[in-house]
Amino acid sequence: MTAPIAELLTLAGTMPPGWNQAFATVTRADFVPARIWPFRDGGYERAIDRDLDPDAWLAAVEEDIPLVTQWDDGAYTGDEPGELATSSSSAPTVVALELAVLDLADGMRVLEIGTGTGWTAALLAARGAHVTTIEVDPVLAARARDAIDRTRYAANITVITGDGALGHPPHAPYDRVHVTAGVRNIPAAWIDQATPGATLVMPWGTDYNPHDQVVPLTVTGNQARGRFRGGLSFMKLRAQRAEYPNVHWPGTWKRTARASTPALTIADVAGATHRAAEFVIGLMVPDCMPDIRDDGRMYLYGWDDAGEPSLAEAVFPEDGIPVVHQSGTRDLWSEVEAAHAWWTAVGRPEADRFGLTVTVADGTVEQRPWYEAPDRELPPRQRHTR
Repeated sequence: MTAPIAELLTLAGTMPPGWNQAFATVTRADFVPARIWPFRDGGYERAIDRDLDPDAWLAAVEEDIPLVTQWDDGAYTGDEPGELATSSSSAPTVVALELAVLDLADGMRVLEIGTGTGWTAALLAARGAHVTTIEVDPVLAARARDAIDRTRYAANITVITGDGALGHPPHAPYDRVHVTAGVRNIPAAWIDQATPGATLVMPWGTDYNPHDQVVPLTVTGNQARGRFRGGLSFMKLRAQRAEYPNVHWPGTWKRTARASTPALTIADVAGATHRAAEFVIGLMVPDCMPDIRDDGRMYLYGWDDAGEPSLAEAVFPEDGIPVVHQSGTRDLWSEVEAAHAWWTAVGRPEADRFGLTVTVADGTVEQRPWYEAPDRELPPRQRHTR
């Protein structure tokens, strides 16, 4: 079989330097399962079954699109898309973006978090790495192990079924950590099990922003630091999926809420006007999740350091005056507007002007975002508390 993905990446100019041979010899089709749900034009499509329509299946596999391979942690298997996509084969250009910043060299030991189909583990091995890849889902792990065992690189790949947040101490230390799931809180184990000077590459983001940024972090001692390098969206680590606080807000909550007139619109603070705004707000407003409705309302759910919840509702009627109601220990909408004002004041920079420093001390992890340089911290992430 030819390697159309290699040709696709080469023609698009997105082939990572040094990876031509790996993409030419490790074909995506050898790892994608028989049933897939393509993501095209902003939406998931009905399942394509290789046994029923091999031509359509192969055409989708050879496209630069993500292919969902599991819904709802395996509980759903129907033809229509399920409720939550929980495993996929990422679009080849997204895979190439992460591999490009991984800066891999022959013989390196790589810890991969999120085996998925096993395609990227095989690519890493084809590039000369010794790979330990961890998959939390036993069904997916077994399927990937079978696919990997059919390749000539199987001897250099160990598939572990387990929690990737724990790493795998028996094979540590690692020269590279390659994460294929969205991360909100970086586990201490990934830094603890890395060699000095190692690179960790992952999609990282916040609860506020559904989109991640790929970030390569260089390990020095008990710290890892790096600058954001490009936007992408990944399924989140299963233990870090964002969930709205399970709090019952009585229908009368607005009677005691703090009312004000919003200075910004939903488009301003939710990325429709400028994607970087949403990312920066997420950096500056911790523990806050947006919920945008079709009827011109936006809710913000949040909690303080003690776990006490807060709620904000911004209403933008077609005919009428916009209004914000805020309740709880935090004024969430005020925090979001303050973050947007800071971002505007410094010239509306793109996400690649920001970076992240991660420090591990006594098993506790601190994640500190910065602007322009590691010693240039963002304004204090202080909540508007009551």
